[in-house]
Amino acid sequence: MTLLPWSHSCSAGFTLRGWHSSPSGKPLLHFIHGNGFCGRTYEPMLALLAEHFDLWLCDMQGHGDSDHGGAFVGWNRNAELAMEAFVAGKPQFGEVPRYALGHSFGGVLTSLILAAHPQMFRRAVLLDPVLFPEQEMFKRRLLSRLVRNPLAEGTRKRRSEWPDRQTAFDKLQGRGIFQGWEPAALQAHIEHALRDEPGQGVVLKCSPEREAEIFESAPKGLWRSLARITTPVRLIHGDKTYPFVQQSAARVSASNPHVTVEQLPGGHCFMQEDGALAAQRVLAFLKSKGEH
Repeated sequence: MTLLPWSHSCSAGFTLRGWHSSPSGKPLLHFIHGNGFCGRTYEPMLALLAEHFDLWLCDMQGHGDSDHGGAFVGWNRNAELAMEAFVAGKPQFGEVPRYALGHSFGGVLTSLILAAHPQMFRRAVLLDPVLFPEQEMFKRRLLSRLVRNPLAEGTRKRRSEWPDRQTAFDKLQGRGIFQGWEPAALQAHIEHALRDEPGQGVVLKCSPEREAEIFESAPKGLWRSLARITTPVRLIHGDKTYPFVQQSAARVSASNPHVTVEQLPGGHCFMQEDGALAAQRVLAFLKSKGEH
């Protein structure tokens, strides 16, 4: 899979960057990663999808090769900026069918985009999107104002640099969020989500502070946006993911007939545990015809 870099000086005053495949006339797939990752972290799955789609990978603020951009501008603004960059870049692909895919944080941003731009994509798949219940979003905002958010605090304390990539691979393999990942998926993360830093070895491109800022915040009007989605959507979650993800998936599919739910084996990052199965299920929905 050959990918070309792109960059976009966005209206928020910083530059978003990412990768795209060379335009070939195939349908175009827009992808947004999860918090703390980058688009190319998912290469094992994306390489299989690239046989059927041209790819547009967007690294969000402070992730991958995009600028840190100062204070986190929020979930909703990041969704707007991702679309701003895509609108600027998509003409090179011509008038091909467009589809959307997002994981976790990126799944929520994708849902916000679908609500705001109902004609942009024919179909979309949300991979284990963190669709927080309203009370959870309220609690996050309250915690960020009154006390420290324990998830964010744990993130800030995590190690962010290693002497070399092999050490990083060895230390992360099987631990925390990386538990159960295929070696190729972890290798893609090590290769693309870390940068060389002279005198330090390798450092996470997404700082723990930025990842924590996202954990301490939440999208505005999320459930109103989910209700407005008219694009056919398949929400796929792992059978061992966070309970609130499963509960929210059931709630949104019950309230919006355009959203259907599927469960696959694995945790929150099931697509990194079995990229081939995830790609197969994503492709089956995006390429299906008629009713979903």
